Amino acid sequence: MDSIEKQAADLLNASSDFAEAMMALVVTYAFSVLGAIILLIVGWIVAAIAQRSVKTAFMKFDNVDKTLAGFFGAIARYGILTIVIVMVLGQFGVQTASILAALGAAGLAIGLALQGTLQNIAAGIMLLVLRPFKVGEYISTGSIDGTVQEVGLFATELKTFDGLYRLAPNSTLWNVSITNYSRVAQRMHELAIGIGYEDDLRKAIDIMLDLAKNNENVLSDPEPYAFVKELGDSAVVVAMRYWVPGPLWWKTTHVMTRDAKLAFDDAGISIPFPQVTLSTLDDDGLPVKPEKNEQADHEQADKAEDKPAARAGSKPASKAANKPAARASAKKQPE
Repeated sequence: MDSIEKQAADLLNASSDFAEAMMALVVTYAFSVLGAIILLIVGWIVAAIAQRSVKTAFMKFDNVDKTLAGFFGAIARYGILTIVIVMVLGQFGVQTASILAALGAAGLAIGLALQGTLQNIAAGIMLLVLRPFKVGEYISTGSIDGTVQEVGLFATELKTFDGLYRLAPNSTLWNVSITNYSRVAQRMHELAIGIGYEDDLRKAIDIMLDLAKNNENVLSDPEPYAFVKELGDSAVVVAMRYWVPGPLWWKTTHVMTRDAKLAFDDAGISIPFPQVTLSTLDDDGLPVKPEKNEQADHEQADKAEDKPAARAGSKPASKAANKPAARASAKKQPE
């Protein structure tokens, strides 16, 4: 009985000691827990307000993309939340200096591991700030071309002229020169056509200017200008420069090229094409005179005309008429 009473007393003493320790712990950290909860609530509210404020401030600028405004808003929000978490840990006696050092080391390790990704993010930010292209514009970088569908922080989506989907990392677009075919409202096209040296040059120039005047898509200001571009080996190259609205550039150039060819044909103006001249050599390696070549051509033409005439005659009759002559010649040969 004495041992049982002693064990019960020890249990009661241990329970009371645990209760006193818990009460002391609660009294010691009650204000810290309450302060941490208040910091979390206030920090969450401040972070949300900061995100909306930063996004609204960036949206006031016309040259800032919506994606970039949302990105900086998110950076402001998560930055404030990170500071709040560090302050909450400091309420419980955690050394914030060691936490900041650990965060710095983790950030360095993550930056080295995601170097390519961070490079794309940096390039995406620069593309969204400087905006060398935007959604709906047709661009070309030498290896990548297409209509921009979406500009993101990591990559840019494009659609090629034949309907293919292309995803280009932003770093590949930022490190090269970009040609934007849709940024300028007007574009110039140079239509160059070669005509024969014997053709009427002034007439060809007038025809090209009339084509530009009659096409409703060709702008009158700047005025179309036609000129002789080159005196080639086999043709006189006549060119005309004219301006058209940017969205109508492809259609207008195709129509003008077609109409120029048809107009030159109707006017009797020839468009020379490369030709190859062959010369015949005799047994001594000397070129044969053109007269001999013409005589040979006439002989071949006469032979070709005689063949149809022979076929048109009666074949059985000709064979019957030739047989006696062949026999007679065969008999005379032994003599």
